[in-house]
Amino acid sequence: MSSDNPRLAEAFRLFDAANAEDPNLEPDATGRPVPKEVLYAQRMTACLARVAPDAPEAVQLAARCQHIRRWAIPRADFPMTRPGYHQWRNALKKYHAELAGQLLAQAGYDLVLITRVQELVQKLRLKDDPEVQLLEDVICLVFLEYYFLPFAAQHPEAKVIEIVQKTWPKMTERGHALALQLPFALEARALIAKALA
Repeated sequence: MSSDNPRLAEAFRLFDAANAEDPNLEPDATGRPVPKEVLYAQRMTACLARVAPDAPEAVQLAARCQHIRRWAIPRADFPMTRPGYHQWRNALKKYHAELAGQLLAQAGYDLVLITRVQELVQKLRLKDDPEVQLLEDVICLVFLEYYFLPFAAQHPEAKVIEIVQKTWPKMTERGHALALQLPFALEARALIAKALA
């Protein structure tokens, strides 16, 4: 990843500052409470660095702002139905893309790169665009590594298995291989094995 790119560093700083306003806290690896979306963004960056250390700048930026200020559009603002869920997700994608665009312009990026990051964040042409697919692999890997067990603890097993079965087809073969190498707890590994059986 480009550590000697001042414009990238400034964009990351702006994204992190926006996410630092998240009122929801989550413990980091040391147990220190951190704004939830700051931690998520850092996990996305770290996972992308492991999976694709030479990822294009647009993908690095999209990974860092994937959930920017996600708490600003609560799930409860939409009907608690499947269509309501999709409305919420679409509203979030649009919001993330617009806010990322404003902050990228502030960091000095041109319209071409801003538009590209917005396409990635909205996951346009998933399956047809290798960079969108790379981002999707990273999103799925971060979910499986950090959020899968807490999610599983809050939902019935059938729902958890369904989520794994929906997540898996979104990933590439390489994504699958990387996912199976994650250091899962035994109960997580058992749930994943059951979902993939």
